[in-house]
Amino acid sequence: MAEKEIPFRQIHLDFHTSEAIEGVCSEFDAEEFAQTLADAHVNSITLFSCGHHGNLYYDSKMFPEMVHPHLAHRDLLREQAEACRKRGIQVNLYTTIRWNKRIADMHPEWICIDENGALQDYKGKGYFEAGFYKNLCVNTPYRDFLKKQFGEVLETIPGDGVWYDAAFMNECCCPSCQKLMREKGLNPAKKEDRQEFARWTYYDMVEDLTAFAKKYNPDFHVCYNKGHVGYLDKPVIKDYSYFSFESLPGVEWGYLDFPVSAKYMRNFGKECLGLTSRFHTEWGDFHAFRNEAAMEYEVFSMLSHGCKCTIGDQMDYWGKLNKDMYQQIGRVYKSVEEKEPWCENAKPVSEIGVFTAEEFYATGVAGQIPGASEGVARLLMEYGYQFDFIDSTSDFGKYRLLILPDVIPVDEILGRKLSAYINAGGKLLASYQSGLDKDHQKFMISELAVKYLGDAPYSPDFIWPKEHLAKGLADAEHVMYDKGTLVEATDEAQFVQKVIPPVFNRTYEHFCSHLHSPSGRKEVYPGIVETENTAYFIHPIFTTYQNWAPAWYKKILRNELDRMLPNPLIQHNGPSTTQVTVLDQEQENRRIVHVLHYVPVKKCKNLEIVDDIIPLYNLKITMTEEREVEKIYTIPDKQEVPFVQDGKKLEFTLKEIKGHQMTAVCYKN
Repeated sequence: MAEKEIPFRQIHLDFHTSEAIEGVCSEFDAEEFAQTLADAHVNSITLFSCGHHGNLYYDSKMFPEMVHPHLAHRDLLREQAEACRKRGIQVNLYTTIRWNKRIADMHPEWICIDENGALQDYKGKGYFEAGFYKNLCVNTPYRDFLKKQFGEVLETIPGDGVWYDAAFMNECCCPSCQKLMREKGLNPAKKEDRQEFARWTYYDMVEDLTAFAKKYNPDFHVCYNKGHVGYLDKPVIKDYSYFSFESLPGVEWGYLDFPVSAKYMRNFGKECLGLTSRFHTEWGDFHAFRNEAAMEYEVFSMLSHGCKCTIGDQMDYWGKLNKDMYQQIGRVYKSVEEKEPWCENAKPVSEIGVFTAEEFYATGVAGQIPGASEGVARLLMEYGYQFDFIDSTSDFGKYRLLILPDVIPVDEILGRKLSAYINAGGKLLASYQSGLDKDHQKFMISELAVKYLGDAPYSPDFIWPKEHLAKGLADAEHVMYDKGTLVEATDEAQFVQKVIPPVFNRTYEHFCSHLHSPSGRKEVYPGIVETENTAYFIHPIFTTYQNWAPAWYKKILRNELDRMLPNPLIQHNGPSTTQVTVLDQEQENRRIVHVLHYVPVKKCKNLEIVDDIIPLYNLKITMTEEREVEKIYTIPDKQEVPFVQDGKKLEFTLKEIKGHQMTAVCYKN
């Protein structure tokens, strides 16, 4: 491993340990600790200097009263760091920013205040509920204290990087923030001004704390964690050494948060890491074990998106790592290590650019990704399309097709850019309110060939697919659940799929049966409008798919994509649970195909569970490939795979996929 390279196989080791617990690290042995990690094929670890309880885990000379009162190894962090680095395991030094219960109790004047004048709590818990979630304000003297405390760590403890946790962006109405807002001409009483100031505060904090860490070591890796990384982080990309996507599928993130984040942030030239955990649910789920199939899926999915890997854990308070869990981590990371040569500098290949809704509805909070984004990701992934999430400043020319899912407003500047893209031969698909100006008065993309008239008068309404849209569907009406827009097709439209209203809208005055009214059996207004290079759907098809997953939505969209994007980069004959991604290793003159088949099942009320690995057999892969292929082999065993190449069409069959299979497509020089 090259010096200062971002490693592939990381552990994020929480140690949020109450001061009420005795015998902390009484059984800790530094050599055993580091050897357990090395045996598990770990090559980087994040270690705690100060956790959310506010206890220190090193022999602080500046703040001895903050060292955990029952810490048996008073210089724990140094012992951990030195033992790990001796084995070639990189060390990231951790501290918390927003959550520090000890400091919040000592300095309530440093706690963020909400618009109602109450002390702000990230989790919305009451004053007497358990938790350390009071947000500390970085515009108070707390920031100077944080630097002083963490500076002692950076100056005295050996490390390779810095991990800032709980780096949330949030509104604050404390006296310090109100004063700064007014100095900037902002009104603390207005929510939009508080949001603008919250963004400014976050950017100022990140720039400041990165410069602070680099002062101690200019080669430090610096990373910030706030539960979700996305569009809001663009202004401070320069201050991140890499992006880490905290995304524990067992709780609010779910299984779509990670790909949505990765497919956007991987476009900015920085290394990307996924971050899952060994817990069944979320952080602090002590003595719980993540299913090994789930851990495989989450880690191998990181590789398939061009990311490196992190597994979160929390050391038992007596100072031991769970050996059984680290044997499991070792099995997963051993596989990662074997596959790394085909993952180094592998760049994802995409032919569809999907606009991120976060540019216009940014929250920066885990679990609050707009449904349109998750719905479009789910649909495209189920069909194996290769795509990135992009924003209005991206290079559109990289993509054969752009998608504006449901809720993407368009101003004059973006409208001109999209029109230029279409007129240069690019394809554009938009749905529902996408393409309208922000006030929903008119469409800003004339090439869509639609005129906006308002909301559709009926909901639900129905589509009886015609011509190319009918492939694979019943010759009948199909319900479109959520209200669409009402549009008029202009003369430039080349095909219009009409909508059938119900006999009436359901009201207390007239209704039929249990749910919605049946078809009125007469097509009335446009539902899908096409030109050669564009398609517009009046319904919020992506949001509806994320909420209800109607199979006919997916088939109609696939039929539209077959028209707009013939001969896609890659296709397969597997079930919709198959995930396929394509990455290029240009220096090696080869293309890497990842196939994943893990099936999350809602087998309990609260969680999607990956319990078993269900093999796939004889998966046929068809690729559009202009370069002449020399050989294809499976990774890492290098078993050659027969293939047929006829012009631009490349076909091969993978005999068996047990969870994750990588395949190298090697080109002739």
